Amino acid sequence: MSKLFFITGVSSGFGQALAQAALDAGHTVIGTVRNVQARDAFVALRPGRSHAYLLDVTEFDAIDGVVARAQAEVGPVDVLVNNAGYGHEGIMEESPLEAMRRQFDVNVFGAVAMMKAFLPSFRSRRRGHIINITSMGGFITMPGIAYYAGSKFALEGISEVVGKEVRQFGVQVTAVAPGSFRTDWAGRSMVRSERSIADYDQLFDPIRSARAERSGHQPGDPVKAAQAMLALTEVAEPPAHLLLGSDALGLVRGKLAQMDSEISTWEALTRSTDV
Repeated sequence: MSKLFFITGVSSGFGQALAQAALDAGHTVIGTVRNVQARDAFVALRPGRSHAYLLDVTEFDAIDGVVARAQAEVGPVDVLVNNAGYGHEGIMEESPLEAMRRQFDVNVFGAVAMMKAFLPSFRSRRRGHIINITSMGGFITMPGIAYYAGSKFALEGISEVVGKEVRQFGVQVTAVAPGSFRTDWAGRSMVRSERSIADYDQLFDPIRSARAERSGHQPGDPVKAAQAMLALTEVAEPPAHLLLGSDALGLVRGKLAQMDSEISTWEALTRSTDV
């Protein structure tokens, strides 16, 4: 059955791949873009089924109006995909707080504002599916992505809670956590803080260099990720969390095993605090 998707950030990365896959499958897509040229290009993909609206997800006061206009002009949305986001790289001590605010404004507050804009219509219609694209960085950590990982950990948690709140209304929420994919995340889309503290050179310089060198050579295929996300929208009971990519699977399983081991090691101290 044909669905109406609303996808933020369809000009590149997962948003672009998913929009194309949905259009190819016969669905209708409303995409958000940042400029007129991108809007015109997206509308031209499938005239009548590809619709684009100018929106920066950090312009919180504009979101409700854009969503209302899109649904009035195109129709009631079935699937919201919060894809808009970017990566910040930098040692925490070296990275200004303003960089963290911007990271959370886009990756967390923007996604939450979009969910809040759509939930009234989803709830009243007793159906709808929200897909929040997070990251394996919402489960695992590594030096140099404190702000990014923090934002994705936050979105993972928010997604899970909202899913429990709205399941009673027939609304599903899935947090999709990709591993390393061949998108612009580690390339032109990444914001990097300047290096300033030599004490971190030995730890972080090789990590930064390796990440830059791997950009464009990651194991994940965005086209296959798009197909996986489309498959989610076809099942009656989609998962609350979905990992994408064998690297994400291995790293997250390793993190969970490490946590289980640490919890067991400190179990006696943990239990010692009960009354």
